[in-house]
Amino acid sequence: MNPSFTVFLFLVLIFLLLVKGRKSSNKLPPVSLGIPIIGHSLQLLKAMRTNTAEKWLHERIQKYGSVSKLTLFGKPTVFIYGNEANKFVFTSDSSTISYSQTTSLKMILGDQCIAELCGQDHKRIRDALLSFLKPESLKNYVGKMDEEVRMHMETHWKGKQEITVLPLMKKLSFDVICSLLFGIEQGGSRRDKLVTWFQQMIGGIWSVPINLPFTRFNRGLRASARVRNFLKDLIAEKRMELKKGADPHQDLITCLLSTRDENNGEGMTEKEIVDNVILVLTAGHDN
Repeated sequence: MNPSFTVFLFLVLIFLLLVKGRKSSNKLPPVSLGIPIIGHSLQLLKAMRTNTAEKWLHERIQKYGSVSKLTLFGKPTVFIYGNEANKFVFTSDSSTISYSQTTSLKMILGDQCIAELCGQDHKRIRDALLSFLKPESLKNYVGKMDEEVRMHMETHWKGKQEITVLPLMKKLSFDVICSLLFGIEQGGSRRDKLVTWFQQMIGGIWSVPINLPFTRFNRGLRASARVRNFLKDLIAEKRMELKKGADPHQDLITCLLSTRDENNGEGMTEKEIVDNVILVLTAGHDN
């Protein structure tokens, strides 16, 4: 058989399989899934990198409504919007609906973070995180935040004729997070290392999950591993501080180490703490 004809038949077969797997159902939300595998990934990545993701999402809502389907990073995805939709997703158990982050997000942030959990596991981790935000605990954080803001204004704003606000506000957010989440001191080398790794990790989250050398995703994975090792060492330090009588609400890590499940009295595992601290760090920095 002619080799060219064989290749042609192979391509036709692949095309038919893709088309068959992408046939719509009356039960599915409207809108095309887009180009096979690629889908709408490139549009979203472009919006993320130009800081117009929110605009892109709102335009999609105006055009297709609050429920639509698309393909992101090779996965068929349902996009929903609104308070009722959020309540439905986060209060349903896994037998009703299960949700999952993109492959790149899951591999970098971890599979034990609250964004990946459902039902009782989601509630257990959520309650542990909320214990960090109790009113009596928030009072203790005001002084730390005030100190970070004063130091930031003195260093980066005072005496300057012109500043670029967005990167400075992201730096301030990161410094406040380092203080409240980790209890890391100002001006230390550990903050500088962490911010470098964190920026590389963020770059890999919204990328095509191709784990090859020199790709953005590969750099993100390597940076995530460094952040995780950093947090494991920090958790060991916090355990020692708690044994010496440290305040269990001095930062997020000590708070999570001190939290016990109301049903079985067990604490969070090291992986659960690491994954959820990374998630809070990411969410706090991006918002």
